Amino acid sequence: MDNLTSMAYQERLPAVPEWLNKGDNAWQMTASTLVGLQSMPGLVILYASIVKKKWAVNSAFMALYAFAAVLICWVLLCYRIAFGDELLPFWGKGAPALGQKYLTGRAAVPESTHYYANGTVETKMNEPFFPMATLVYFQFTFAAITTILLAGSVLGRMNIKAWMAFVPLWLTFCYTVGAYSLWGGGFLYHWGVIDYSGGYVIHLASGISGFTAAYWVGPRLKADRERYVPNNILLMLAGAGLVWMGWSGFNGGAPYAANVVSSVAILNTNVSAATSLLVWTCLDVFYFGKPSVIGAVQGMITGLACITPGAGVVQPWAAIVYGMLSGSVPWYSMMILHKKSTLLQKVDDTLAVFYTHAVAGILGGLLTGLFAEPTLCSMILPVTNTKGAFYGGGMLFVKQLVAALFVIGWNFISTTVILLLIKLVIPLRMPDEHLVIGDDAVHGEEAYALWGDGEKYDSAKHGWHNPSHPDHDLPQTTGLFSARGVTIDL
Repeated sequence: MDNLTSMAYQERLPAVPEWLNKGDNAWQMTASTLVGLQSMPGLVILYASIVKKKWAVNSAFMALYAFAAVLICWVLLCYRIAFGDELLPFWGKGAPALGQKYLTGRAAVPESTHYYANGTVETKMNEPFFPMATLVYFQFTFAAITTILLAGSVLGRMNIKAWMAFVPLWLTFCYTVGAYSLWGGGFLYHWGVIDYSGGYVIHLASGISGFTAAYWVGPRLKADRERYVPNNILLMLAGAGLVWMGWSGFNGGAPYAANVVSSVAILNTNVSAATSLLVWTCLDVFYFGKPSVIGAVQGMITGLACITPGAGVVQPWAAIVYGMLSGSVPWYSMMILHKKSTLLQKVDDTLAVFYTHAVAGILGGLLTGLFAEPTLCSMILPVTNTKGAFYGGGMLFVKQLVAALFVIGWNFISTTVILLLIKLVIPLRMPDEHLVIGDDAVHGEEAYALWGDGEKYDSAKHGWHNPSHPDHDLPQTTGLFSARGVTIDL
């Protein structure tokens, strides 16, 4: 038996080189799939069901398009901007990640070697024990979900053609900067800033860019803003469930290995999410008198976003603190502060991405500056002796704050420039006549085969309302057997 076990891990060239760890590779591909499922179909389902019926198709398609477009841009150029050789302290040299030799070689982040001030090596280059192809795809799933999260701010009115132009530009000039600076060996990475799995790169970036985009695109119709009822809450829960369960791959895959840090991160992730959901629900009951399913989902998401920057470097008791604060601070900013701020009310952030991701992301980043545990930090971080303020490392909190300000500033400026350039050739907002109708006007398709909200009336399609219909003169009744706009004597 021992001989068979050893044979399973033997080198078998060329498919099994000496450096390949089959367990790490299997876990990393599994984690990639879990993160991919958060977007496809997780957020596709969530977006399609949480909006009004007339925007279900458009919202789902914006997520679907972004997932596909990001993948092609990623392998053609953007992966190596984010994780390749240095061009600038915050940006790598772009190049395709498509060559067989490149993808079948051992994965590596070339600029991750960290040096002491005297020039000697403090931490060696990050070289996981799996192929580069695995790393390229894993990091793609993060880039894709970030772009899709951003879309949540502009659902229900952004011109789909403008969105199609925006996605590759934002990925290239915005996302890659945060990814390289914090993960790819950029200046924040070597300064010792902790963003374990994307509190800043993903959540803060998507929240700030989404809020900025919502401002430039403009608001929804007044009627849509005042009453934007989800068309299918049960289906929304299915999408939310995929997002929650997929987060085990999101934070569990960040160490690039099936190791101790991965296990701690998965536990912390779920503890924070559960705590945040419960706190948010309790606040809804206390303030509004009843629990909200949508509120519970928002609390779940804030808990997941908040723990992400510190999931692998804090203890589980700290994850409960993360959850308590992520269930209350974003709740207060959304439910109380929003109503008191003219600026916040002016910007129409459809799914409140600013509160659920930007507020939760920066909150988690700052909490990591307080609770980062020294032993856990030593297992994964390039800068030795890193620790949170509660363990005597007060400087880390300052670094976390500075990094947050950099991400906020870059995303605000770059998103603004990108949208203003697109606006020169493509209107950012749909015309009002399309906004009144929705999917039927934009795509010529409907989510449900029912006539109602958001569909152009067509007498040839809507049977009993057509005077020329052969059965138009059938007796009409009301009451039990009546349908929307249709009465049939059964």
